[in-house]
Amino acid sequence: MEIDGAIEQQRELNNSVMCQLSDPEGTPLGPPLYLPQSAGPKELVQMVNKLLNNEEKYPYAFYISDQELLVELGSYLTKNKVSVEKVLTIVYQPQAVFRIRPVTRCSATIAGHTEAVLSVAFSPDGQQLASGSGDTTVRLWDLNTQTPLFTCKGHKNWVLSIAWSPDGEHLVSGSKAGELQCWDPKNGKPSGNPLIGHKKWITGISWEPVHLSAPCRRFVSASKDGDARIWDVTLRKCVICLTGHTLAITCVKWGGDGVIYTGSQDCTIKVWETSQGKLIRELKGHGHWVNSLALSTEYVLRTGAFDHTGKKFSSPEEMKKVALERYNKMKGNAPERLVSGSDDFTMFLWEPAVSKHPKTRMTGHQQLVNHVYFSPDGQWIASASFDKSVKLWNGTTGNFVTAFRGHVGPVYQISWSADSRLLLSGSKDSTLKVWDIRTKKLKQDLPGHSDEVFAVDWSPDGEKVASGGRDRVLKLWMG
Repeated sequence: MEIDGAIEQQRELNNSVMCQLSDPEGTPLGPPLYLPQSAGPKELVQMVNKLLNNEEKYPYAFYISDQELLVELGSYLTKNKVSVEKVLTIVYQPQAVFRIRPVTRCSATIAGHTEAVLSVAFSPDGQQLASGSGDTTVRLWDLNTQTPLFTCKGHKNWVLSIAWSPDGEHLVSGSKAGELQCWDPKNGKPSGNPLIGHKKWITGISWEPVHLSAPCRRFVSASKDGDARIWDVTLRKCVICLTGHTLAITCVKWGGDGVIYTGSQDCTIKVWETSQGKLIRELKGHGHWVNSLALSTEYVLRTGAFDHTGKKFSSPEEMKKVALERYNKMKGNAPERLVSGSDDFTMFLWEPAVSKHPKTRMTGHQQLVNHVYFSPDGQWIASASFDKSVKLWNGTTGNFVTAFRGHVGPVYQISWSADSRLLLSGSKDSTLKVWDIRTKKLKQDLPGHSDEVFAVDWSPDGEKVASGGRDRVLKLWMG
């Protein structure tokens, strides 16, 4: 009888595989376990929820060497000729509980701008939309009626950059003349005079996160003149000037830990503290201009306290508290990550709080990298390039995952759906495309613009996509 039992036990072991569950950062979840080869994603979800003592059951996806596990372990091992002798590491990744519908059709084409639309941005709660144009105006659009709401006049040159404060109370725009203007989104009127100080055009604007300061007062602007300036909208003046770059600053981000990152044509990225504007560290590695920066926490920094549920807040204090909870949950135990894209065709992944050296150098693009963007959950990095492709990378390791091909012109800008499952790209070829991250295929082709698409944004509530470009119209797309 005992021998039968031993044989049975041996047979079970032969049909099982030694697995180590770990989070994306590589932290093991408990000791290695023998799992039956018949176990698949469904059984693994139950196991992870149990091991993490989750009261509610959360959805997870599982990855073995950057490939999503969609079948039983046995089938995976056979198909990929994996040895059962070694411990198999399975990375679990939390998934958004809600699902965003892919956009499939153009719901409105709104004329109004008389020159190219250069930037589009949804408000943090997804309820309003702003656009900046070569016609020197900023426009606010009513998303319910899909008609123009306010035309904000005051700039004397092209509006190159716009940014909403994460509490939704302010909108700032920067022009080719180097001036900045703050607007009240409730009435489209300027809040005070233009903010003067930059000598050349504005290349980027980023607000101080609401979890660090509420109500929102400070933002940073970057300029072709090589300086970044911190402004206070209540005092209506520049409070700190960040000087040190030797050439134009091309992009700027205000991080969740309270530091500011600037990328420049001098090939460096500088990290600044924001009480006196002291330089903390320099990130060197790129051999050409830095074009684009993105933070792993960017989505929660942009949306602050707002999420897909549409909850309203009674005070700045409540907003700050909720924003801090969202930020801490998103960040987990890992440091905030930064990715940079450059004219040298490469990208670097950094953990600036930990080291001045890059974590990974990401190569593969054949031409300059125009735009980089982390998915809202920080799991992926997407990059858009003049080589007509969009590439997908692992957001923790920087490893290459796949290339999305289909555009026949340079890709200018990308945007993510709030659930991190879909990616949107806009191109010189006049189309928008929606890519499915799980199948790694084109989900939707969205033609409709009659010329280059310069700007795209997916609303934080996931309901809508906006695009603008050389044909001067703003298009709204729905599921």
